[in-house]
Amino acid sequence: MTDVQFWIEHALLPQGWARNVRLQVCAGRIAAITADAARSEGDVHLKIGVPGLGNLHSHAFQRGMAGLAEIGGASGDSFWSWRELMYTFLHRLDPDSFQAIAEQAYMEMLEAGFTRVGEFHYLHHQPNGVAYDQPAEMSARVAAAAQATGLGLTLLPVFYAHADFGGAPPNPAQRRLIHDVDGFARLLDDAGRALAPLGDAVLGIAPHSLRAVTPDELTALVPLTRGPIHIHIAEQTREVDACLAWSGQRPVQWLYAHAEVDARWCLVHATHVDAGEVAAMVASQAVVGLCPITEANLGDGLFPMQAFAQAGGRFGVGSDSNVLIDAAEELRLLEYGQRLVARGRNVLARGEGVSSGRWLFDGALHGAAQALRVQAGLAVGASADVVELDHAHEAMAARGDDAWLDSWLFAARRGAVKAVWRAGRQVVSEGRHHQRDAIAARYAATLAKVLGA
Repeated sequence: MTDVQFWIEHALLPQGWARNVRLQVCAGRIAAITADAARSEGDVHLKIGVPGLGNLHSHAFQRGMAGLAEIGGASGDSFWSWRELMYTFLHRLDPDSFQAIAEQAYMEMLEAGFTRVGEFHYLHHQPNGVAYDQPAEMSARVAAAAQATGLGLTLLPVFYAHADFGGAPPNPAQRRLIHDVDGFARLLDDAGRALAPLGDAVLGIAPHSLRAVTPDELTALVPLTRGPIHIHIAEQTREVDACLAWSGQRPVQWLYAHAEVDARWCLVHATHVDAGEVAAMVASQAVVGLCPITEANLGDGLFPMQAFAQAGGRFGVGSDSNVLIDAAEELRLLEYGQRLVARGRNVLARGEGVSSGRWLFDGALHGAAQALRVQAGLAVGASADVVELDHAHEAMAARGDDAWLDSWLFAARRGAVKAVWRAGRQVVSEGRHHQRDAIAARYAATLAKVLGA
């Protein structure tokens, strides 16, 4: 974290676009904001400045297997067949290879305009299922990857104990993930110590899914944190059917009947929900974590975003499997999926003259900030996480204000992100992370070793 002073010709503030904005940053946080200010010597000069987005759901290690599951099987492929390949890949990772892959993923997130990640982290133990000498060894490697790249981190250690509803015993492929409640509590304590050097890291928890935790375990987990609580839920129709067979209720319906879900919670995917479940999620002010690229890649289905948005639901986006890391693409695909369902255009932003890009960006900004438990936007007290859009990019020509966001999300590729500052420190220039060459070299060498094993 650092002290710096920005002078931004066009800045997106919480109240809207402002001109000639000075951001005074102390110890990595915004200390003062002045609009219509004169430029001073020593100011960091930006043309177009917007807040960095939060990536509310990531499994960093899966970046290393991106593209390896795109070969058809004899009987058709699904999320469940993809999961088997993921388990195979997971068991080849040691702490060093895990960290190298996480650094690559986090570097790409920063280059795409994400400045904080919610790491839904479930790779805890050695390949034989035995804990490391340091229980949070792999959590410490997540923290090290965030520190090396400069990405903000909300760490969400995952509790995973069962293979299916009703407390079914875990299968051998899941042995690196498994905890009991007491062991998980020790893991949290150790993870908290691992996060301390980062300064502004946040620690929460993630019951993996209703498949992986029993009702009693879920009840015991919630008091272990005052931070955010994230859970996979209703991602697949098979999951919904199994939950109905086990409990007589749908997954989101069961969760709201048995837990006090509030604004601390993030329901990841929630793809297959009915109208009553949508209403419950909106009323609770929980955030729905949508991962459009991964949900498309895995064939999950489409969340009923139109009804949710019209009711005022809170949402954010995440890169999940990290098959492709692109903040703009997540938002673009979120809108495009709904357009295909509705066979219309600009279907999420409500009202004549409302910018789809601005609506998507604002919603994702605030939803992710809530889910990651940080302050949103370019505001006093918030982390100085600033993304500069390239005014010289061809997609930005002859545009201004919300049209810049529309063009970034719908008409540009990654080159539209020119520079990124995280906690006041510049980490991306001319679209490239400052440590790109070294991180990419370690990543390539790691994959050669892991995939050659």
